[in-house]
Amino acid sequence: MSELHKFLFDGLPVRGAIVRLTDSWQEILRRRASNTEHGPYPAEVQSLLGEITAAAALMQSNIKFDGALVLQIFGDGPVKLAVTEVQPDFSLRSTATVVGDVPNGTPLSQMVNATNKGRCAITLDPKTKFPGQQPYQGVVPLFDDAGAPLERISEVLEHYMLQSEQLDTTLVLAADDKVAAGLLIQRLPLEGAGNLAGSMVSRENEEQIGLNEHYNRIAILAKSLKSEELLQLDVDTVLRRLYWEEPLTRFEPLIGETGPKFQCNCSRERVGKMIVSLGREEAESILMERNDIEVGCEFCGVQYRFDPVDAAQLFTDAVLLQQGNTGTH
Repeated sequence: MSELHKFLFDGLPVRGAIVRLTDSWQEILRRRASNTEHGPYPAEVQSLLGEITAAAALMQSNIKFDGALVLQIFGDGPVKLAVTEVQPDFSLRSTATVVGDVPNGTPLSQMVNATNKGRCAITLDPKTKFPGQQPYQGVVPLFDDAGAPLERISEVLEHYMLQSEQLDTTLVLAADDKVAAGLLIQRLPLEGAGNLAGSMVSRENEEQIGLNEHYNRIAILAKSLKSEELLQLDVDTVLRRLYWEEPLTRFEPLIGETGPKFQCNCSRERVGKMIVSLGREEAESILMERNDIEVGCEFCGVQYRFDPVDAAQLFTDAVLLQQGNTGTH
């Protein structure tokens, strides 16, 4: 069963979290494998998407935000897009768009960042928006300050948090066909205005009171965790092996209904709105070539079909709704 554990290092401005996605991750892969059009992900894409999914769950756990966190990697390699959406209740869904072959051993730079134009974006989309309010989005390239391509998603996200949120973060991520897991260690903000991470960091103050040394020690221990250990060991064993000398305050773990779980929020209504957005002419053009308009959800694989009668009703309803909103009759 998927689980999320959060903890603090007593007396230090450092927090941590571990996520282990099992049934939720396996459901994502099962639905992809059962898709007759696409089939299962190549092993390297599976690993990439699993790490992104674990990372997104960890990042959602660190913010107080009533809305979806969407983490996506996109570029011009064979992996055009890998995206995860995590809701406040930790329901999540993930998918990747793959065009072409991705042999075993293909690095991130060749999968997504073939010509150094790949990007990582994190979007916070509130459930309730004020008029004119747009989702918050931060975007960073898939290379470091020196222009060298980053080869691990953990490095990309650490770079993102430092550049976009001014917050030191250490991530260890791993995924196979059974588990997607991650460990996050993050410097707690000391002061400043709120943002994705919580608030800005005052490094000057931290240097004065000697807290950088503690964070660096904890981060180095985190980086010593091997991928196979993260995938195979339970959370208690991981924390005991890494931080047996550190006093920790652990919070009630999120498991089962309160923890991470697969859930897709697609619906026939939402797909209908998308068809209306295409326009009546485009919809009729599609129906001239085939018996119905078929739209498959890339996240869960559900197929939605609209025959000519269904499509006509969509546009009729849209006109009536618009007339009602404008008061015309």
